[in-house]
Amino acid sequence: MSMKIINFAKIMKNLEYLSRIADKTLETRLEAFGAVQIAGPKWCGKTTTAEQRAKSVIKMQDPDRREGYLATARTKPSLLLKGATPRLIDEWQVVPVIWDAVRHAVDERREKGQFILTGSTVIDDTEIMHTGTGRISKMSMYPMSLFESLESNGSISMQKLFDEPDYDIDGLETDLTIEQLIFSACRGGWPASLDVESTQAKLFIAKDYVDEICNNDISRVDKQRRNPALARLILRSYARNICTLAKKTSMLADISVEREGVSMTTFDDYVEALERLYVIDDIEAWSPAIRSKTSIRTGKKRCFVDPSIAVAVLGASPESLAVDLNTFGFIFECLCFRDLRVYSQALGGRLSYYHDRLGLEADAVLHLDDGRYALIECKLGSREIDEGAKHLLELKKLITEKNQTENQPKLREPDVLIVLTGGEIAYTREDGVKVIPIGCLRD
Repeated sequence: MSMKIINFAKIMKNLEYLSRIADKTLETRLEAFGAVQIAGPKWCGKTTTAEQRAKSVIKMQDPDRREGYLATARTKPSLLLKGATPRLIDEWQVVPVIWDAVRHAVDERREKGQFILTGSTVIDDTEIMHTGTGRISKMSMYPMSLFESLESNGSISMQKLFDEPDYDIDGLETDLTIEQLIFSACRGGWPASLDVESTQAKLFIAKDYVDEICNNDISRVDKQRRNPALARLILRSYARNICTLAKKTSMLADISVEREGVSMTTFDDYVEALERLYVIDDIEAWSPAIRSKTSIRTGKKRCFVDPSIAVAVLGASPESLAVDLNTFGFIFECLCFRDLRVYSQALGGRLSYYHDRLGLEADAVLHLDDGRYALIECKLGSREIDEGAKHLLELKKLITEKNQTENQPKLREPDVLIVLTGGEIAYTREDGVKVIPIGCLRD
């Protein structure tokens, strides 16, 4: 296991930094707040991104200095904050008291951009005294989008789709083929996978990530011993149900086929740990007042923070998915969710989905912090575009009709209707729906 960690560190050291969309988010937040916390899954590039802005760095998991850091934190944690600013404190959750020390230092210094905190796990709120509201700004970071990994040409801007109603996308193309798209999803958005030459090595990063999560991190996250085999079974059940509304009872039944005696309490405990590690990233339902509450599905859509996790736990490969495009369709949707999260980051974006019992749906609803939103369908092939556009138009029509007939505050109509595809050419349909290859999209 140690050899894998050493090799990964070597890869990261040699990897030329590729600009991240989070760069500008971090810069803006440092201008506005005394400290910024960057949270997200391990290996997604948080530390490397933070190092581009930091003037000094302290890494709490440095094996040569860890014990000294812990001793200092027990006696006088403020000593760990001394250094040129912005000062990066990597994996700060190793010593939770650092949070309160940073908050206090920000109050004392009364200056912006003092600290950057990075971490790969969510800690229990009881381990810190103050939320840090107004002092420590929290931002999320994800594995690399296709634009960040230089696979999307970025010819279509997500921001322009919202800002410019007459934005012309017709005829814009991507060179990303379906075979390349499948490989990108299998490899994942892990920065280390971009700086190795062989195909096998690129795909190994996601597999090793899953091994680390199951064998070590799921027990370390809250110091509770958990079974690696059960963790893998739960991840596999999630992967089998990726981007669906599968109920927990169904997934538990799936697990019980291979391992009897797993209770719902145990299942919930493992899922919570995986959420705290930013591995599982479910999509919440959007429940506007356009149907009876009993008609709208409110369960979570099962999802990972990166599609490669599903591929790895299923034991799939680019070759197997190339002949099983039905399965890859769900993987593709997960890839779209990852990229939409990244691209909407600077716009304050959040994702939900809409699905009712009458069959009306939108795979994703992208909400911006100013109230604007887009209805989005993810359709891998061209044959499914008409179906996706039909769903979006029917949902828009339902909202319009509701606004006209109901004596209540009007629900904002969607600002953009998008069908994201694995195709190669972008265009605007006569009905106004934008058909956009994921290989053209950017922030």
